[in-house]
Amino acid sequence: MSVSYQINCQGQLLTLSSPVVMGIVNVSPDSFYDGGKFNDETNILPHVEQMLLEGAAIIDIGAVSSRPGSKYITAEEEIKRLIPAVKLIHHHFPAAVLSVDTSSADVAKLAIENGASIINDISAGEFDSMMFETIARLQVPYIMMHMQGTPQTMQQNPFYENVTLEIIRFFVKRLEKLRSLGVKDIIIDPGFGFGKTVQYNYELLASLRSFEMLDCPLLVGVSRKAMINKVLHTKPEEALNGTTVANTIALMNGANILRVHDVKEAVEAVKIVNELRRPNKEIILN
Repeated sequence: MSVSYQINCQGQLLTLSSPVVMGIVNVSPDSFYDGGKFNDETNILPHVEQMLLEGAAIIDIGAVSSRPGSKYITAEEEIKRLIPAVKLIHHHFPAAVLSVDTSSADVAKLAIENGASIINDISAGEFDSMMFETIARLQVPYIMMHMQGTPQTMQQNPFYENVTLEIIRFFVKRLEKLRSLGVKDIIIDPGFGFGKTVQYNYELLASLRSFEMLDCPLLVGVSRKAMINKVLHTKPEEALNGTTVANTIALMNGANILRVHDVKEAVEAVKIVNELRRPNKEIILN
């Protein structure tokens, strides 16, 4: 059974006694699956509305592609793409919990000031030395992900002696620094596909329970990624079934948050796993 956590999202408590689903909104033109689909309000708002109706507890907005080999963009360009989308979504869905996918402290600050309440940082503070201090000042939940290298280099022969142990050690050091600054709500993401081979990704998926020792909610993002497509010989557009299978395994192994492109299917996976865990189930013989 997953450990129960609560995170304070700008005064709104999000309870993780049951796993929740985070829906992805990419406003970057070059994301690996849906790049360029959501670049103005006529596309963004119906997409967000659908995800909320389907049961998304968090909407995660990103303006920088982190696919392997993606190009670096400046903070100014990121702000130009991101902040209008955050304002737009917050205005139309003021009760929605918004997360912003950024590794820039300046972008994080602006996003929080304009309606976001969670920062999701793929670099765990390593790309911007001011990120941890900024999060401490803002006092918002912080998702930190593990990545070996950068998006430009991460898939160039990644290597680990013990992938799970090395990532846990990485998080222990980062958690110590964050907690010393007074950051309370910290979520960890092992970083599937970020500097990991297919084999390393599945080793991580099988050993997710090991991360419980860190006493933080666990986010898993495997949606339509290469770790699925390389096994099934599919393209991202064809990877929904494989994603649902991987998400279900993640839930069985203790995931608290699923970050996905397809909310309805992920919510259904949560419901099935919750039913399996429900105590005192009656045995019905047909």
